[in-house]
Parts: sequence; structure tokens; C-alpha cells
Amino acid sequence: MSTSTNKKSGPLAGVKVIEMSTVVFGPYGGQIFGDLGAEVIKVEAGSGDVMRLPGNTPVKGMGPIYMALNRNKQSIQLDLSNPAALGAMKKLLVDADVFYTNVRMGGLERLGLSYDLVKAINPNILFVHCTGFDSDGPYGGRVAYDDVIQAAAGFTDLLPRVDGNSTPRYVPSLIADKTAGLHAAYATIAALYHRERTGEGQFVEVPMFEAFTSFNMIENLYEHTFEPATGDVAYTRSIDPNRKPYQTQDGYISIVPYSANDWKVIMSVTGVEGILEDPRFSTYTERTKHIGILYGMLHDITPSKTTDEWLTLLQANTIPCMRVNRLDEVRHDEHLQATGFFTPREHPQVGSYYSIKHPVKFSETPASVRSDAPMLGENSKNILMGLGYDEAEIAEIVKPKAQ
Repeated sequence: MSTSTNKKSGPLAGVKVIEMSTVVFGPYGGQIFGDLGAEVIKVEAGSGDVMRLPGNTPVKGMGPIYMALNRNKQSIQLDLSNPAALGAMKKLLVDADVFYTNVRMGGLERLGLSYDLVKAINPNILFVHCTGFDSDGPYGGRVAYDDVIQAAAGFTDLLPRVDGNSTPRYVPSLIADKTAGLHAAYATIAALYHRERTGEGQFVEVPMFEAFTSFNMIENLYEHTFEPATGDVAYTRSIDPNRKPYQTQDGYISIVPYSANDWKVIMSVTGVEGILEDPRFSTYTERTKHIGILYGMLHDITPSKTTDEWLTLLQANTIPCMRVNRLDEVRHDEHLQATGFFTPREHPQVGSYYSIKHPVKFSETPASVRSDAPMLGENSKNILMGLGYDEAEIAEIVKPKAQ
């Protein structure tokens, strides 16, 4: 079981992040900072991050999603309605590089943690606010979760365009949360780079709606990019109903014949010659318009061989293809096993579990898993002692909220 990794420091070593965020959007970005070497102190109130709760777990408050999103962090439990705890929070911010939060601005202002007040404590701090909507728009200040952002960004309209069922539907993934978390991560790193060059801190707003709408509409604004529109919204290839895994004799396979040569090869090896002589398929533009016909032809062909037979044939001709893994098969994928992507670890309280490897490789400053997700308030005392508080003061700061 792994308990520590490479001794080299990550690219964000020496950066101190005070994270006050819950659920997925905020914590996902916060974990990236931790993986890249930053010191991340997670401030939790009450019963802590709500993501501690979903899923069966050996230890209460250490749910699987929480475990996956909060490694490389320390947890301090602070009830910020307690003046002593709020004082400790402000003291944490004095030498922080980043204050990273997805608490709504109204709540931050009521606590005395608006950007102006935090900047008064630490003039060079980066205040990164993960919010639902751009604060300058009419939706500013609204509560946002993954589902409502998928809906507002038009993402729930994609599946109906594929299958003809007019009912809008969510994609069964927290894709808006995670996409926005990635935006928050790169935005923070960009602001750190700016401060490194200029010494200037700043306020950074990362609105989930705008971040995910950008993600969705990059290809799906499509022919409405132009004024007047030259056609429809949604990229033709990606919404075609025949764009789906292909059934084989013993399973399913994903095949993406992208170039003209790919189509020529795959059709010729199955006995279909001269496919590119058809005007509908002779150019990239025409193939895109009529891609559903080609996909349909593939669906008719693939049941003739096993998945392994197709993989051998297609890989020999460098045609992009992969076996379709079910969710419970992904952890056993031979490539991911070879690269150690799902790493077995031993959590001091929870026991054995699998940690998901940071996906980006740095030759000189590798990301690493230095610590497991913390128990609620696990590091409170040590953090407060590091701020100079004595035992009596710590007891006052961490005392339970009066009922």
C-alpha cells in the first residue's frame, strides 16, 4: 500500500491555499492545487463538507466522493459565527497566497470576508470566488448546482437531439461541476503567475454558468456562429444518433474512422470498395454532412467479428479504436493498471482504498499524493498552534456551537 510518493516538490510547492468550499466545483480545483504541491487548508463548519455523506463508507463522514476530492488537504473545523473562530480564520489569511471559496458572496460579506476586507488583511492575496453566475448579470447571487447549470447551458438539449425523445435530460455525471473546477484551477494558477511577475494580487471570479456554457457551446454554437446563421446549432457529427459504440460478436467497441484513409481502409477490409468515390463521402465536408450513413454502415458490419478481432485489425491500420469498458471494468483496464492510475492506499482511519492518480506528468516537478483526505477537523489543533494560539484559546475557538 502506498502512503507517500516522490520526494520532489510539485510546481505549486510553497503556495498556501485557504480553501472554504464544499461539494464538487470548489473541492475539485482545490485538490488540483494540493496534487501540484500547494499547502491546502480546508476550512469546514458544522458537520463539514456535505460530500462527506453520500455513499457507503467504513467510517462516518468519509464518503467515497469526499475521499476522491480532498486528498492533500488539511481540515480545520471553524464555526465562523464564533468571533474567536472568525479571528482564527482571518489570521489564517494573513500569510495565505490564495483564498479559494465557493461560499456565496452575500454570506462572505456577512462574515466580514468580502474581497475588500480580506485584501485589507493581506494586500497581495488572490481571492478566487467560485460562483454560480457572473455577478454582473441578472442571475448574479443565485444558488447553482450541476443540474441547473446543465439545464441553463443547453446541455440537457443534446440527448433529445440524438434520440428524438423531446424530454430534456441531464447527462449522468457532475460534468458542469468538474468543468468549472478545472476553470477555477487554471484561473488561480494564471493569477499566481501574474503575481509572481508583478507582485499584484487580485480578485478572480469563476462563474460556473459561463464556464460550462463555454465548454458546451465551443462546438455546439456551430452554424449559429455566423450572423445570419448558416444552419443549425449542435455539431452534426457529435449528435448523430448512429454515433455510439458498435456491437461486436461478444461486446462493444468504439471506432472513430476520422480521415479519408481511415474510412477507405475499414470499408475495404470488410469488402466495401470505392466508398470515397461516392459524392456524399468524397470530401471531409460532405462526409460530415452524411456521417450518419457511414456510422450506420459500420453498425451493420461490426457484429461480424469479436471485439479482439476488430481491435487487432483496426490497430494494425492505426484506426482509432478502444474496447468499451463498463464502469466496474475501468479500474481493471490493462493500460490503467500498468500506469498505476488507480493506486491502492491505506488511510489511517478508513483503511484500504483506491486513490485516482493525478493525470498530468511533470518531468521535474511531479504531482503527488502526500496525504489522504482528512477527517473532519483532524488538523484543527496543529494548525491553530502554528498560528500561535495556546490551549485555552484553541478550546475557545473550536468549542461546539451552542444549540
